Formats: sequence, structure tokens, C-alpha cells
Amino acid sequence: MGDHCLEEQEMEAEALTAIFDTAFEIVSDTQPFVWRVKLLPVDCAGDEEEESRQNHVGVVLQATIPLDYPEESGPQLEIEIIKGLAEEHKKDILELAFNESQANAGIPVLFSVCEVVRSWLADNNVKGLDDFSMHAQMIRRAQETERAKAQAQQEFEAQKEKEELTETEILEAAVQKRRAEGTPCTMENFLAWKQRFEEELALAKADEEAIAESASKKKEKPKEDTSNRITGFQHFMGKTGLLNLAAMEKAAEEAENQEIPADELDVDEELFDDDDDLDDLDFDDEDDDDDDDEEVDI
Repeated sequence: MGDHCLEEQEMEAEALTAIFDTAFEIVSDTQPFVWRVKLLPVDCAGDEEEESRQNHVGVVLQATIPLDYPEESGPQLEIEIIKGLAEEHKKDILELAFNESQANAGIPVLFSVCEVVRSWLADNNVKGLDDFSMHAQMIRRAQETERAKAQAQQEFEAQKEKEELTETEILEAAVQKRRAEGTPCTMENFLAWKQRFEEELALAKADEEAIAESASKKKEKPKEDTSNRITGFQHFMGKTGLLNLAAMEKAAEEAENQEIPADELDVDEELFDDDDDLDDLDFDDEDDDDDDDEEVDI
């Protein structure tokens, strides 16, 4: 156990050195170890001027590490005020640190204790806490009252949310139980279900019929009356007066037999004034060609 606890302590010291850097100090490097951590509300990364300007309070947490820490015992804690606090605050901070250590018994606790103390310092980072005048004490009491009210309100909201969550969980559990168990089938609830089912079925059927009837009405078109419509033959033979084949044949025959007087002919004489065009024509060659064709045919 001793070797294991020693290993745990050395690993915790390395972790605290990495986290707090120069704010962490090893006072005794032999067992029992003694460690000190400087805690301020605002970490200014080593800038002393800025640290002094922003931090109105500060403490040093000292921890003496028992040989059987953390498995069997917790650290022995001390608080040293370095800025802006009174002795009465020292007791409050030490009690807060001890409670955090007890809540995490069995594991390394120094980091969580430091965080709780630093959180308290951040909440009380105001000037004048070390002032014991009547006015300062009245201001501090008023501030403490406000903080107590705020904390009580937070606790009330947390409890209310927890209760609401509990009620929701209860309802959800009841629903899950009903789903798992199902609904017992009795003659009464079966008949009630059957009636609802038949009503829903009838309603669905009526809706389908209405939709089908509406669709059929849309498809139906009024029939066209064709009783007075003529056939193609009637249309062609001119019984309707559009076309008369016999009349057309008669007009063509009259046109062939009709003789038109010469003085009534409309002839453009200018077309025949140019005799040169006629001189170019070789009528003899055409006649010879015709004779040759006749000889070949024989």
C-alpha cells in the first residue's frame, strides 16, 4: 500500500505543478510531503501588476500529505490569508475546503479543493472585506444576504426541475407499462372497438364511393346529335348545293362546242413582232429527223 500511495502522491504533485506552475510549491519533498498553492480569483499569467489590480483577495492553501493518502486518509489543510480577507473568512474557507476533501475521499483531491476555494474567492473578490468598521460589516452582511437568496433560488429551481423530471419519468414509465401489458380484452371493450371499427369502415367506403362517382361524372361527355349529318357521297354529289358533278360536265361540254368570234379574242400582237426569233428555227432539220425516225420504224 505504501508504494502505491507514494506513486499516487508523486503523480498528483506533477499534475499540480503542470496546472498551477509557479503558484504551486513543494515545501517538503520527503514524506510526509507538504505542498502550498497560491490561489487568486483571477489568473493573470504571472503579471504582478495586473494581478494586483484585478485581485482584491487571495489565500495560500497548505496541505500536509499523510503517508496513506489518498486511499485511507485525507490531506491536512491550512489556510493562510495573503490579501483582503479577515480571520472570520479564513474559517469559512477552511470549512469549505475540508468538506470538499471529505466528499472526494479515496482519490486525489487537491485540485478540486483548490477549485472550490478559488470559486469562493471569485465570488468575494471585492475591496474592504478586511475592514471591520460598522459600515463595512453592514455591506458584507447585505452582500451575504443577496448571495444566500441567489443560492436559495438556484436550489429551488434545481429542485423544481428535478421534480418535473421525476413526474415525466413516472408518466413515461406508466406508458411503457401499459404498452408492455397491453389492454385486457373483455366483451365490453371488444364491442366498443367493433362499433368504432365498423363506423370507420362505413365512412371510408362512403368516401371511396363519392370519389368514384365524381370521377365518373368527369369522364362522361354529352353525346353529339348526328341525325342531320350528311354522308360523304351526299356531300360530293351536291345534294346540299356545294358541288354538282352533272352541272360541271355540262359546262365543260358547252365550252368545247362554243365558237368565239375572232374580234372577241384578246391577243397580244407584240409577242409576234420579232421575226428574228423565227428565223433561227430550222424546220427542215426537224422534218428530216421525223423522216429518219419513220424509216427506222419500218
